[in-house]
Amino acid sequence: MVQFSANLGFLWNDLPLPDAILKAKDAGFVAVELHWPYATPSADVRAALDETGLPCLGLNTQRGDVAGGDNGCAAIPGREAEARGYIDEALAYARDIGAPNVHVMAGFTDRSTAAKATFAQNLRYACAQAALTQRTILIEPLNSRDAKGYHIGTIPEAQEALAAVDLPNLKIMFDCYHLQIMQGELVTLFTGCQKHIGHVQFAAVPDRGEPDTGEVDYKVLLPELERLGWNAPFGAEYKPRDTMESGLKWMNSYR
Repeated sequence: MVQFSANLGFLWNDLPLPDAILKAKDAGFVAVELHWPYATPSADVRAALDETGLPCLGLNTQRGDVAGGDNGCAAIPGREAEARGYIDEALAYARDIGAPNVHVMAGFTDRSTAAKATFAQNLRYACAQAALTQRTILIEPLNSRDAKGYHIGTIPEAQEALAAVDLPNLKIMFDCYHLQIMQGELVTLFTGCQKHIGHVQFAAVPDRGEPDTGEVDYKVLLPELERLGWNAPFGAEYKPRDTMESGLKWMNSYR
């Protein structure tokens, strides 16, 4: 049975995070995931998770200077200390709330040899720290329309980063929205890297709205990914077109 995780970076993001977790439970999600929850004390998030019984599947490292154009910095030479500080912060928060995954954000680079080496060094550090508490580090290809110049944009680029690190607790965030834009053929893409996938997310393409319109038929795709062996909740990381509640009708076809 297809099950869903609510990405609270986009869903109910006008509410305090503990209240958003309660809303996700009421709506029928079986898990949640976070973007950058650091303004909310981890104890408050953990209390809401315990109250609802929902697990949190993961969160992101800080982006850095967002006003200055940052979208992470783990692949930017010269910012290693900052990147590792964000990694430590994210892993501590993940430990506090019981989240198994931390997505390390690479940032915008020229994809030079130096940038790749910096990313690999920081990922080795992240994986070593994550292994101390049996956690997984994720990296995610982002599409070049929404994140032009991001360090990784395709599955081959993510696989290159994995190969450079070669540690078992480094996995790929397989975001159907980003990857449909960049590569398409999502089933073939999934099967080609399935053993390296740590989480799957989805949203309508091209508008990133509710997953009930657009060029990807998720009512076909998601059950097929389950048939191929995916057995975890799919992360609903979409931007509601109208109100949250009016947009939740897409879930009815999976019940």
